[in-house]
Amino acid sequence: MAKQSSGLLGSLGFVKSPGAPVPHRKHTSACQTVEMPVPATVTIVMSQHIGAPCTPCVKAKDQVFVGTLVGESTAFMSAPIHSSVSGTVKKIDTVLMPNGTKAQAIVIDTDGEQTVDPAIQPPVVNSKEEFIEAVKQSGLVGLGGAGFPAHIKLNPKDKIEYLCINAAECEPYITADVREIMENHENVLYGISQVMKYVGIDKALIGIEDNKPEAIKLMQEKTAQMSNVEVVTLPSRYPQGAEKVLIEQCTGRQVPPGKLPSDVGCIVMNVASVGFLGGYLKNGIPLTTKRVTVDGSAITEAKNVRVPIGAPIKDIIAFCGGYKGTPAKLISGGPMMGTALMTDDFPVLKQNNAFLAFDEAEAKSLEPTACISCGRCVNACPMNLMPTKLEAATIYKRVDDLKKYSVMTCMECGCCAFVCPANRKLVQSMRIGKAILRNAGK
Repeated sequence: MAKQSSGLLGSLGFVKSPGAPVPHRKHTSACQTVEMPVPATVTIVMSQHIGAPCTPCVKAKDQVFVGTLVGESTAFMSAPIHSSVSGTVKKIDTVLMPNGTKAQAIVIDTDGEQTVDPAIQPPVVNSKEEFIEAVKQSGLVGLGGAGFPAHIKLNPKDKIEYLCINAAECEPYITADVREIMENHENVLYGISQVMKYVGIDKALIGIEDNKPEAIKLMQEKTAQMSNVEVVTLPSRYPQGAEKVLIEQCTGRQVPPGKLPSDVGCIVMNVASVGFLGGYLKNGIPLTTKRVTVDGSAITEAKNVRVPIGAPIKDIIAFCGGYKGTPAKLISGGPMMGTALMTDDFPVLKQNNAFLAFDEAEAKSLEPTACISCGRCVNACPMNLMPTKLEAATIYKRVDDLKKYSVMTCMECGCCAFVCPANRKLVQSMRIGKAILRNAGK
């Protein structure tokens, strides 16, 4: 297990214990994934990944099937998008995204049949080049976070020594990844073996937090005869699933600021990503569905649900019995790094792994008070930053200090705000600080 760097705090005699002891609340960890009914309409957004959005390659009144290509781009940083349903294209529309931007989208009236596109067949893969092309055509992007196109990640220039599988799932409530292990471990292991084979990686490390003993036991049993695959048991301390934290915990290597995992000989893949890839290489069906956890104090029946990409969030919540009352906050993702939604009319995207709804009591935001200089935020930061210094630099728009104290290194995990006894809005300050620095051209 990796040693944590002590930095300034260590030199002063403090014990550095990065991260935050967030509550787990894994209510649905034993809940078998269930399929939701096919919605009447889906909205397939053309911007579901980092990089250039896709352009629709279908038009109104076109017939589509499950897996039909509906969006593509010639840009380097992009990934194709496929229909998640069979039916008829109703229109090409413009939709408002949760982050406030607008994107093109294809609205499809479903026929309820879920007929798979007859042109679909397993990809032929006998070389690295064919493997990378197959990954691209699958439409796979990172399913655990920002949606980085997988075919680019799996084609690095550097020699890769470790494939790190992120099954930490450290956010409260979310159990979609643990269900991936329990329900789809054969494809997970097959996907791992194929990535290692074609990318040329000698060792795979599967990182799982110790609050998931059933998943750890299963993967240890299934990998017992695989000398090049190891299950790494991680402490249940948020944010173990953050890419740089996972690499350090699994390999002892630190990714320097501004560098990528490949710079230290690592590739990180979410367990759901590699599980999907294992299945795609067998059946050729591209990325069209997602498993999402639906939970929270305002949800009638918490579940893990397999949903078509593009399904309205409100339909998913209705399938879970609807709301117990008027929700005060709806979040896409986890409560630490998720995005608050203004409406449940938004469609499901490739990157979504949970929808959480909370009542008034749990959604209440505490008013911030004056900073008492306790240093808890500094001790909790997994990137060894000084959040209070950055907050002050943001408030007073001190561009040089934002650069000096490395605001761009912040991964916005929320540990600082979680442990702050003064309820300072530190994550918001980091985001604003980054924007100030970008606008200043530094």
